[in-house]
Amino acid sequence: MRIPSQIADPERNQKYHFSRVIAAATPDAAVHWTYNAHSAIALAMTAKKKTEAQEPADTATLRDTLRRLYHGRTPGAVRFQLAVIIIDLAILAFFIATPLLQETASFLWLDYSVAALLAADIVARLYASADIPRQLRQPTVWVDIFILLTLLFPATLANLGFLRILRLWSLSRTGFLWRPLGHYGLGEWRETTHAVVNLLTFLFIITGFVYTFFFRSAGGLDAYVDALYFTVATVTTTGFGDIVLPGVWGKLTAILTMIIGISLFVRLAQSIFRPAKVFFPCPQCALQRHDPDAVHCKACGHILKIPDDGD
Repeated sequence: MRIPSQIADPERNQKYHFSRVIAAATPDAAVHWTYNAHSAIALAMTAKKKTEAQEPADTATLRDTLRRLYHGRTPGAVRFQLAVIIIDLAILAFFIATPLLQETASFLWLDYSVAALLAADIVARLYASADIPRQLRQPTVWVDIFILLTLLFPATLANLGFLRILRLWSLSRTGFLWRPLGHYGLGEWRETTHAVVNLLTFLFIITGFVYTFFFRSAGGLDAYVDALYFTVATVTTTGFGDIVLPGVWGKLTAILTMIIGISLFVRLAQSIFRPAKVFFPCPQCALQRHDPDAVHCKACGHILKIPDDGD
């Protein structure tokens, strides 16, 4: 039996030389021992390759599961998405009530618990994405990461805590909020709901800003209600005048609130009274909004074949 003169693997090379020593003493027994040793090495290498191949397979399975849960339309995926939306609404309620809870003993516990939930959601969404670098460049991800930082450092970034309500805006921009509506046949209300979400986000951001920089010294529920009252009165241009913001910065805040608030109200009115549109991506140019009875895309003329309600 001819034994190779050199083996590249150091571990196998050491066993090979050891087998030659035994072969010099007992040639017949050494041949069998060498064969068994090489077989054991081959089996070990095969098992290692199977283990390495199994790890990516498990990773791919987890990724596919997350994609089905976050982007699927099956009953199980819709239930999961509704559960996530309910948790997000509870988190948004915590963000709105943060000015009133900051002095309580349980605030930090609640704050870090919400941070853990938000971090898990960010990681899961990124992992479920087909292109993680592209997903990281999305503004909604930046907003979520910023909100996470305000949760992780509540004392350092206390003055920016009112921006946490932007989580509502980021949810509305991802489309995650609209899939359950479409599943239950409420897709035609998407545009109106989107306008309401934008208006609510703006109202609570301005309320938080006014409370943080103008009413925080008074503190408590009364001060927060005063900030909300001023915001709504300014956005609707009612202007009762019983609550005003002092100084130049107060006047600039009121001006900005009126301009943006009126624009959002007009947008909401348009979404309510304008003829409804359906969301159906054109196969040719990807235009999504069309008239319900449209046959051709108004941008490129491609035949759409929009399904009817009974299809």
